[in-house]
Amino acid sequence: MATVLFAVASIPLAALIAQPVQAKFVVQETGRGFATLQDAVRAIGAGQGTITIAPGRYRECAVQEGGIVTYRAQEQGQAVFENTACEGKAALVLRGRKASVDGLVFRGIAVGDGNGAGIRLEQGDLHVRQSWFADSQQGILTGDDPGAAIVIDKSTFTGLGTCENSAGCAHSIYIGNYGLLRVTRSRFERGTGGHYLKSRAARAEIIGNSFDDANGRATNYMIDLPAGAIGKIEGNLFVQGRDKENYSAFIAVGAEDLLHDADGLQITHNTARFVPGLKRSSVFVADWTGHGIAIRENEIESGIAPFEAR
Repeated sequence: MATVLFAVASIPLAALIAQPVQAKFVVQETGRGFATLQDAVRAIGAGQGTITIAPGRYRECAVQEGGIVTYRAQEQGQAVFENTACEGKAALVLRGRKASVDGLVFRGIAVGDGNGAGIRLEQGDLHVRQSWFADSQQGILTGDDPGAAIVIDKSTFTGLGTCENSAGCAHSIYIGNYGLLRVTRSRFERGTGGHYLKSRAARAEIIGNSFDDANGRATNYMIDLPAGAIGKIEGNLFVQGRDKENYSAFIAVGAEDLLHDADGLQITHNTARFVPGLKRSSVFVADWTGHGIAIRENEIESGIAPFEAR
């Protein structure tokens, strides 16, 4: 019988040794990997660094006590933080000098007082880009920092808000007394209570967004500037749905406490309409300030008054 020979490839010894599992959280500047997000944040400390986050679903959270930290998904939309809040507040609790969030998803955040958020910002600047906030009590909630700025771009806020807890209403975004809030190219949809965007910032720049309330439930205003503000609300699409707790206005200015001058606030080139088939009366801009708000060149459906002083 003929002998059959099999060629066996030479395999390097190193390939036979188990390779280490790639760390989920890596500080880009040092290349160090960490088992938890909190460990990576702690390693940056009062310095500056970027944490890259591998795809996955994470039931964990982190508190940033200082420094400048960027939280960046390796693949946008594939790093999901869900169902876990630090300090009974949020998936990310931020009180450093600055934080940037790029490509992350925050989902299912709820706490006992009804203020569970993807991000709780207590001080410092915040930049959010290409991120998703879904099915939580709030998306972003902040404290007060009049010298700081918040910039949000190309992000989605869906299934957020509630007025069913002792702490009062929660909203898709609720900004305290900040220097600047800029929201651009973002989508707000399917609210579950409260307002879609509420801000006490001195300057508001809300440009090129969509506020789709077609599938909202027990929602209120699309934009609420309860303390007044300067700046601009420009080029946005607003669709008011049927299921409203308050459908009397799309945008409210100065309804609570007048901390800021609203003289010169520009509300221009927006589109406002009802969900198809809905007939009711509402107001595009309701104003409590008595200041000189510039409202012009908006496309407003029949049944929506352009302005009302309250």
